[in-house]
Amino acid sequence: MGVAQPHKTDEQIQDDVTRELRADTRVATTVIGVSVRGGVVTLTGSSESWARRYAAQQAAHRVAGVLDVANDIQVRPPGSPGRTDTDIALAVRQALEWDARVPQELIASTVSEGHVRLDGAVDFWSQREDAEDAVRYLEGVQGVTNAITVANHFVSPADVRLAIAEALHRQSMREVRRIDLGIENGIVTLQGTVRSWAERRATVGAAGAVRGVRAVKDDLRIDPMS
Repeated sequence: MGVAQPHKTDEQIQDDVTRELRADTRVATTVIGVSVRGGVVTLTGSSESWARRYAAQQAAHRVAGVLDVANDIQVRPPGSPGRTDTDIALAVRQALEWDARVPQELIASTVSEGHVRLDGAVDFWSQREDAEDAVRYLEGVQGVTNAITVANHFVSPADVRLAIAEALHRQSMREVRRIDLGIENGIVTLQGTVRSWAERRATVGAAGAVRGVRAVKDDLRIDPMS
């Protein structure tokens, strides 16, 4: 049995998040502020792109002791005109076509002033999330509205629990414990305690990959000592 690690103070978490941002080459740290209260990190400032904004959010979540992240970074593109909406729309279509996880023929996009809206209907919630992931990093994208819906199919709680257990096992994490789930109209609600952001992400991702799950409500709490 390993020795339990002491809880970090907010000041230690703030320092570690700041260091992680500086170490991530995708993030422009000079305009990002970090504050921490009760393990909840708030990011402020501005970024030149949606991709850098999201990268900062991911960097903060990687730090041990971080429970949640409030991303208040504003996207402010550089003064140059950059890509037109037509350029972005073409890039979005190409990205959807190239991503094997995404049924691109079921998805339509609209681009206005750099903001991308995704519409359509897919069979899996994970496909909905993968479509957004495929386009959020494209040059010129200032924001993404994901309006893709998931087709209604019967969802077995046993299938969802098995998918979560297998995902955690593949990633050398603990067995499913302290995780409760409820299903209503295809919407899965996850409650309980996990020990890390990686474990939380694996749990949510596994639930969303079950056919018929229309959405995943993540009420999980991170407690490294659990």
